[in-house]
Amino acid sequence: MLSAAPACQYDDMTDPRAGQPAAADDLVDVAKLVTAYYAVHPDPGDAGQRVSFGTSGHRGSAFTATFNEDHILATTQAICEYRASHGIVGPLYLGADTHALSEPAQVSALEVLAANEVLVMVDARGGYTPTPAVSRAILAHNASSPAHRADGIVVTPSHNPPPDGGFKYNPPDGGPAGTDITRQIQDRANDLLADGLKGVRRVRYARAVAADTTGKFDFLGSYVAALGQVVDLAAIKAAGVRIGADPLGGASVAYWGEIGDRYGLDLTVVNPAVDATFRFMTLDWDGKIRMDCSSPYAMASLIGRQHEFAVATGNDTDADRHGIVTPDGGLLNPNHYLAVAIDYLYRHRDGWPSGAAVGKTLVSSSMIDRVTEGLGRALLEVPVGFKWFVPGLLDGSVAFGGEESAGASFLQRDGSVWTTDKDGIILALLASEITAVTGHSPSELYRYLTSVYGNPAYARIDTAASREQKAALAELSPSQVAAEELAGEKIIAALTTAPGNGAPIGGLKVVTASGWFAARPSGTEDVYKLYAESFRGPEHLAAIQEQAREIIAAAIG
Repeated sequence: MLSAAPACQYDDMTDPRAGQPAAADDLVDVAKLVTAYYAVHPDPGDAGQRVSFGTSGHRGSAFTATFNEDHILATTQAICEYRASHGIVGPLYLGADTHALSEPAQVSALEVLAANEVLVMVDARGGYTPTPAVSRAILAHNASSPAHRADGIVVTPSHNPPPDGGFKYNPPDGGPAGTDITRQIQDRANDLLADGLKGVRRVRYARAVAADTTGKFDFLGSYVAALGQVVDLAAIKAAGVRIGADPLGGASVAYWGEIGDRYGLDLTVVNPAVDATFRFMTLDWDGKIRMDCSSPYAMASLIGRQHEFAVATGNDTDADRHGIVTPDGGLLNPNHYLAVAIDYLYRHRDGWPSGAAVGKTLVSSSMIDRVTEGLGRALLEVPVGFKWFVPGLLDGSVAFGGEESAGASFLQRDGSVWTTDKDGIILALLASEITAVTGHSPSELYRYLTSVYGNPAYARIDTAASREQKAALAELSPSQVAAEELAGEKIIAALTTAPGNGAPIGGLKVVTASGWFAARPSGTEDVYKLYAESFRGPEHLAAIQEQAREIIAAAIG
């Protein structure tokens, strides 16, 4: 049995080998991939081969001319110019995950950073660096040296398949760069590509490594030493919670062993292997290797060991996402765990500001809305993208920010900022704290929440859409929704901007008393993503989905 998690968007197109171990034919040829990184040059005249920053930076594959050395050289030069024009003169913290393209991209970036005389901090142990460790390093530096602001780069495509690479920029606020920043970097990078990289400054790697501006920083030691400030590790130790941690071959691999040793936890790193082919993974829903810790197919190996541990956890390759497995519940749906985490934290963090809101993206479960109301807290509902939580986490006006895609972070126990990017490590540890303090697993606590607030059915499906239709969806106005009812209930809101901050959602959300749907165009595929939820059961959810497609088709043609 894979999991007790509810149906997801993949039910009608699941590969017959999903959840099975990867075979030799599934593995990427790392040598050919790295060769393509250097040998293949993108065509600046092809829109699909230019630098494109989505919600988590630029991503692509060397095989498809979408993530090659040219992209990284141009993007790094653009970052150097951006930080210089905005007076960012402190260190740039440079981290990378375990994907095959991450190491060569990190090398390319360092060559450009050194040529531009940027003070760069690389990992002192020569290891891999989770995204939250970079975010925390930026914030810690800026708290002590505000006149010499730091920023960072993380080389990672997150949970994407092994042939992919990713490159994202975190400005001095420590979180994912907003579109105002990424647009400047993206446009300048594409200008540099179009001009044959003539404006890129670069030195050889040996010179870059030896440069006076290249320093070392102990990301692992600094991060792990501070963990007690955000999670009650003493309670976990005292309760003897047996933990199994699976880094899924990612950047958290050395962190988990250090956490267990430093804090005396009963913690087993169930898979300490690092291999750029990720041959130890089970195949995801579509038959591809994908390090998605929220997928029951990718997490099948850990789910198979669910009875060996009180809490078992997984992280994606840059450790900004979390997956929670319990003996009684298998892999928790990310929405379910977010609701449990919020209910627990706001009841057990006496040091948090009394007026601090709960942050959620608008495609996350409305169970969070009901839990938040039960806590007597304000809800901040924002568009998709963790960047929207950054200001609130910085000033303490938001104590928890979470996304339905298993990404979240929260304040330290004293109410001060921890990270402003997603942190899958603390969310994983929190599951053990919850178990230690309450005596119940997160899955047990979610079942209790459903007895109080109802039991929602939630799903996401992908529907084919042309580029023109996707563009129309992104530009919808509420007046284009002619329907007055959705699945037999009166529509009480049709939204194209987020209630929490008024920012455009790039799509549409329609809400009734007991259900809702939201539709957003995909940034990488010719589909739109349809999210829906019902507190009246699966049949009502299906009715919402069916009418949602009709409403969208009528609006975008």
